[in-house]
This record gives sequence, structure tokens and C-alpha cells, in this order.
Amino acid sequence: MALTNNDILKKLRVALQLRDEDIIEILNLVDFRVTKTELSAFFRKDDHPNYKPLQDQILRNFLNGLVIYKRGPMKKPEQ
Repeated sequence: MALTNNDILKKLRVALQLRDEDIIEILNLVDFRVTKTELSAFFRKDDHPNYKPLQDQILRNFLNGLVIYKRGPMKKPEQ
């Protein structure tokens, strides 16, 4: 069985010990807004009525934001 985007986000959340507020902050770093309610829908079991599949765009933005969160913003090369 392949991992879903939801599974990947759950595993990263546990591995990096991230709280909901941290994930929201990470997404805000790349100008992607998500509410705590929307976020909780991604962490529900797939048979729950309020479950929401995590789209590729949200996972991609999370990963891009995570780089900024851990390393800081990329410096502009001087010309």
C-alpha cells in the first residue's frame, strides 16, 4: 500500500515534533494560508466523515516552507 500525502504529512509531523501551530506557521512562510480546522481534517482517519485528502499543492508548499523554517530564507546572490 502506497503512502498518501496525508500519511507523509503525519509522519513528518511526528518525526519533527511539530504542533498544529508550527505547521500553520510553516505554510505561512510560503504565503499559503490554512486554518486549524482544515489542518485537523488532514490528520483524521480516511474513513472519518470530516477527512480531507491532502492535495499535492499543499504538501509541496509545506515542504518548501519546511526548508525555510529549518534553514532560513534563501539569500539573494550578489551580482
